[in-house]
Amino acid sequence: MNASLNIGLISYRSNPHCGGQGVYIRNLSRALLNLGHRVEVISGPPDLVLDPGVKFTRLQTLDLYNPEDLFRTPRLEELKDFINLIEWLDISAMGYPEPLTFGMRVKRHLAETKKKFDIIHDNQSLSYGILSLARHMPVTATIHHPMTVDRRLAVQSTKSFYKKLKVLRWYSFISMQKTVARQLSHIITVSESSKKDIAKEFSIPESKFLTIPNGIDTNLFYPVETIKKEPGRIIVTNSADTPLKGLYHLLFAVHDILKTRPVKLVVIGTPKENGGIEKLVKKLELVRHIQFTGRIDHDRFVKEYARAELAVVPSLYEGFGLPVGEAMACRVPVICTTGGALPEVAGDAARLVPPGNASALRDAILELLDDPSQREALAEKGYQRVLKEFTWEKTAIRTVEAYREIIRAYH
Repeated sequence: MNASLNIGLISYRSNPHCGGQGVYIRNLSRALLNLGHRVEVISGPPDLVLDPGVKFTRLQTLDLYNPEDLFRTPRLEELKDFINLIEWLDISAMGYPEPLTFGMRVKRHLAETKKKFDIIHDNQSLSYGILSLARHMPVTATIHHPMTVDRRLAVQSTKSFYKKLKVLRWYSFISMQKTVARQLSHIITVSESSKKDIAKEFSIPESKFLTIPNGIDTNLFYPVETIKKEPGRIIVTNSADTPLKGLYHLLFAVHDILKTRPVKLVVIGTPKENGGIEKLVKKLELVRHIQFTGRIDHDRFVKEYARAELAVVPSLYEGFGLPVGEAMACRVPVICTTGGALPEVAGDAARLVPPGNASALRDAILELLDDPSQREALAEKGYQRVLKEFTWEKTAIRTVEAYREIIRAYH
């Protein structure tokens, strides 16, 4: 019988309620604990809500991306800390320093506390500080998808030369991530699509990668049979203004659909004030037809899924695609694009359309709204697919196998 492992999960910024990285840490830590391993999560803000038994250490940072005090000016006392000073100077120069500075903080924390782990598992910070730890202990990292894709789409989405330069400056941390990733012995990723894209974008041999799909938390996402579907109601969880998420194209599709029939689009989340999505909603005169829910708890989340006739995931690219799995776990028929790994998650249990194509989205939505039997077939297929293929227990078992392989290679 294999001995239990002492695992350090490192995650620089992990919202526990949304975003793939926060969901990944919360669920993986619980599943590893349930397998009998000791797990400590070392993270920056915001605070993670973890299962009892998972140790949590939050490192003090400047937290300059706190939405309640965005880009605050640090106190002079705070800037006496060299790492804080680097963070503040880089942010003042329009950079994104958190991956770099969080790695420095982790290295300092482990040196000061003398903590020992059987393995350190970094959640896509890919910082120099994490790389330096690899000289003294087994270290791996999960890369969910190559950030070079985000950068490319962000640059393409603006015509302003100044804004293009601003985007390139913000994404300047990618050069560090490439350097660090190339020097790690093994890298975990969440799909075959991500493996191929990261290998190509980061110039890393595919043989270095271990592909372990994410799970879907069926304790949080499940069918609610007592709630009646509302005709023409569509749900989407991609509320971000980032071009990668493709909400822009879905809004044009809804605008076209409204010319022939009434629909209601429910968007989980809130758009940026005066951001591109909010402006487009007003321009297309969609205010009466779209509901932005703001931040909601999981009980309301599953009820919103239950009311919807369709879930749409219009992303231009996803390294995995949790929204597809979560909708299928709620037994809602899904339309998604073929961007990145989405076809791997969806299989034959969703209606697939090309990314960035509002007309294809419109046609698929109209087809399924007019075909209850096809909606029912997709809903059942998707539900069964999640139960069979995407459990966090399966993810954790495969992750532990990867850990043991990495530890053997290190020693």
